[in-house]
Amino acid sequence: MKTLNLYSRPGCHLCDELARELVPMLRGRADVRIVNIDGDRDLKKLYGLRIPVLTAAGQELSEYPLDVEAVEAYLVSV
Repeated sequence: MKTLNLYSRPGCHLCDELARELVPMLRGRADVRIVNIDGDRDLKKLYGLRIPVLTAAGQELSEYPLDVEAVEAYLVSV
């Protein structure tokens, strides 16, 4: 099963909104792992004010707003 990483932080309303849009479109084709950037200095430096950032297999798929086409393309890829 594919795994998507959603880089976020507590209280981020844009992160919550992106997750609400993302979960229904996955339909069991992938898992979502929420990663709190505040717990990791390197992630906080990397993503900081850019959150939410959605990644998979080492590539960035989307920031806010959700890039439905990029996520769908990843989900149907081998």
